[in-house]
Amino acid sequence: MSPQKSNASPVGTPAAEGRRRRARRSPEYRAAQERLVPYEAIARFVIQRRAELGMTQEQLAERMGTSHSAISRIEGGQHQTSVATLQRLAEALEVRFVMGFESGSPDRPVRELVTA
Repeated sequence: MSPQKSNASPVGTPAAEGRRRRARRSPEYRAAQERLVPYEAIARFVIQRRAELGMTQEQLAERMGTSHSAISRIEGGQHQTSVATLQRLAEALEVRFVMGFESGSPDRPVRELVTA
């Protein structure tokens, strides 16, 4: 008898698929994912802007007066970043840092933006 063929990937489950499956099963995991959404958005922006400027993580860290590992953590999107760090990051990336508050209903929010 010949062995049955498996449809399983030899490298395992793609990470995104694994995250979706785990989120369906665990409310705690979903809550943690939702908590990280803003940090992941910051990470995507930093990576994109740094690439536009043709800078390495080391060069960005030097501009900010911080360590390469600090930039790596920001770009990892898994950690909180202080307002002071975001301000220094904006300056190093040659953009303006803007914070905001939102009130009203989710479908018609009223936004107040503050530049630093």
